[in-house]
Amino acid sequence: MYQQPGIILLREGTDSSQGKPQLISNINACQAVADTIRTTLGPRGMDKLVFDGKRVTISNDGATIMRLLDIVHPAAKTLVDISMSQDAEVGDGTTSVVLLAGQILKQVKPFVEEGVHPQIIMQGLRTAAVAGVQHLKDIAVNVDLEGSRAMLEVFAGTALNSKLISNQKSLFAPMVVDAISMLDPDVLDLNLVGVKKVPGGSVTQSFLVPGVAFKKTFSYAGFEQMKKVFENPKILLLNVELELKSEKENAEVRITDPSMYQSIVDAEWQIIYEKLDNCVQSGAQIILSKLPIGDLATQYFADRGLFCAGRVEASDLHRVAKATGGKIQSSVNDLTEDVLGLAGHFSEDQVGDERFNIFTGCPEAKTATIVLRGGSEQFIEESHRSIHDALCIVKRGLMGRQVVAGGGAIEMEVSNALRLKARTISGKQQHIVNAFAKALEVVPRQLCENAGFDPTNVLQQLRAQHALPGGEGKWMGVDLDTEGTTDTMVANVWEPAINKINSYTAATEAACVILSIDETVRNPQSEQPGAAAGGMTAQQQHAKMQQRGGYGQLMGKGGKGGKGVRRMK
Repeated sequence: MYQQPGIILLREGTDSSQGKPQLISNINACQAVADTIRTTLGPRGMDKLVFDGKRVTISNDGATIMRLLDIVHPAAKTLVDISMSQDAEVGDGTTSVVLLAGQILKQVKPFVEEGVHPQIIMQGLRTAAVAGVQHLKDIAVNVDLEGSRAMLEVFAGTALNSKLISNQKSLFAPMVVDAISMLDPDVLDLNLVGVKKVPGGSVTQSFLVPGVAFKKTFSYAGFEQMKKVFENPKILLLNVELELKSEKENAEVRITDPSMYQSIVDAEWQIIYEKLDNCVQSGAQIILSKLPIGDLATQYFADRGLFCAGRVEASDLHRVAKATGGKIQSSVNDLTEDVLGLAGHFSEDQVGDERFNIFTGCPEAKTATIVLRGGSEQFIEESHRSIHDALCIVKRGLMGRQVVAGGGAIEMEVSNALRLKARTISGKQQHIVNAFAKALEVVPRQLCENAGFDPTNVLQQLRAQHALPGGEGKWMGVDLDTEGTTDTMVANVWEPAINKINSYTAATEAACVILSIDETVRNPQSEQPGAAAGGMTAQQQHAKMQQRGGYGQLMGKGGKGGKGVRRMK
């Protein structure tokens, strides 16, 4: 009887594991990742020092730590992805989303060990997440943020509570709100909020520029002769090189008369002078270009009382265009009045050891710049990350207009609601919903542990208060000052509802992704380029197999399969 040849699925040396042990292994790996950043949560959280062999990073920002960790476990990398998505979507809550995903997996792990099918668990988790998000939306407080500056400052202050610059939140919270209020309210593009870092001085010397500020660019001789202060200047923005360029390689110019050489040189000078004359005749007092402005052009503009700067970063040039209403030109021909930008005041000021070009009083100002000061590079970098989180939270607060109380209050309230809902569910999913409710308590529990409190006593108080009839204690959260509980809504510990909604949804989906994996196939050799096919293409492999007499001969002795090779019939 003809025997069908086996089909090679995995090459020799491939590591494959499947079934319940594999699922439990993935859950354990995710718990290990969550434990890594567990202590960074909340105002009393600790910092992590990450050294990648080149530079040192000190941070308690969940997304930053997850990005720097070299996680090799393929399933645990899912937690890195949800941390990145939380950072991109909301900007804050990156630590809590990883903690919540890890805790959900920890709570459902006993069900996996007892043989409950993963699909039943996943269905229960999604049911719990939908119910939790709906309850959160029902109790969220709608606020009118139009003109209510104090509420936006509360958002920024809550985001800064757990950061390195929490002691200076009275300085930075108003600064963040001012920066967001200067943007176009229909877009709120955070790329138009520039953050410039100047080492040295105190963090309290940081300031906000209601316009654009950027470091002085590389300059040539003649720069110091330029005028450095202008009132109501016109600004020309270019993407043009204003310097003499040597001929390209292998360029050939044939001449028959030596006098013709001088005419070629004169033509080069005439071209650059025409460009410079066009810039001057446009009426602009300030010329900025993304490309170099050479020494000839610098001296030319200085002699005429103009200011110029070349090699301006593209992001800074874009923000200048947004603020002044100017249009970036790729040619200096036919420059008209409508392409020039306008500013109320321009000056070049000294900030620490750096010199900054500062544009203020721009009529179409829809951009801002925050200049950060600090004693060390690590401190300034962490301050930058903190400011970014606060900017994102204020932006989301403006867009969402629904707030919930922080400090673990909303987690305890949703947990209490899910426990009540679980009583109305029959079957195994009742236990899964209860497990989800239990997992939500990780946030207030970890807040207590990081502050050195006894989490058992505090959680018992919170459970009792959230179980009161009529929702009397729905905003009770952890009081990190007295080792007790407090109404965090009254205490101005607020968070945008979208922050928590995205956190619960992302954590649930990550847990479901991990639970849906029942087999991991890993070939260490294939991690090197070309090694997966032995350095050959698929066509070359196929031809080699045919030369050896077909697939059957590669299956080991008697065609029964060799070590590490799976065989199917």
